[in-house]
Amino acid sequence: MKCALVTGSSRGIGKAIAIQLAKDHNLHILINFSSNIEAAKETLNIIKENNGSGELINFNVGNSNAVNSAMTKWFEKNPKKHIEVLVNNAGITRDNLFPWVSEEDWDNVINISLKGMYNCTQAIIKKMLRNRYGRIINIASLSGLKGVPGQTNYSAAKGAMIASTKALSQEIAKRKITVNAIAPGFIHSDMTSDLDEEELKKMVPVNRFGTAEEVAHLASFLASDKASYITGEVININGGIYA
Repeated sequence: MKCALVTGSSRGIGKAIAIQLAKDHNLHILINFSSNIEAAKETLNIIKENNGSGELINFNVGNSNAVNSAMTKWFEKNPKKHIEVLVNNAGITRDNLFPWVSEEDWDNVINISLKGMYNCTQAIIKKMLRNRYGRIINIASLSGLKGVPGQTNYSAAKGAMIASTKALSQEIAKRKITVNAIAPGFIHSDMTSDLDEEELKKMVPVNRFGTAEEVAHLASFLASDKASYITGEVININGGIYA
């Protein structure tokens, strides 16, 4: 059975991607969550209502021991299942102007948004290499390309994710594993719920925020065979704000 692991898929962009991958590719979805099990169950229920299959898998992506333990147990219980798609989506923000960014807030953002990508990719990549197939999709951000004031920690994490995407893609391309990043701009989600949408959308040429579903369709394309010649790319989805 072909599977996909989507980290942070209980809500927002991760949830939309998990649902879309199940619909478009008939993948068994591993719905990762850290604390909100009810939201994760809702994602699973929607997948099942659409005749898809999936399961919950609980770990904090920033904790390497937790990731390794959970994934090792899963592989042992599911020897005939293959994770062909990994979406590194989990991330957090702790916004502040740099002089007031605490060391804790710096470390937490880097640990979840960047080291989480390392932990989850490390847990899966050797099996992808042996199977000679895989799709790794990293959810970066406009912040990682442009840099956003008040987000030095988040910009640092997502900028490093983008650089890692480009480097890793070159290492493993011969094994038919693609590695790409998606860089969303302003997208309706929990992460942007406190922003002044009416004011900020004036900065966006299409004059609106994007939807999680629009990001999910892009991720679904990158997970498909149609995208087999695309690797090492960072694809913007931001309504033209960083054209």
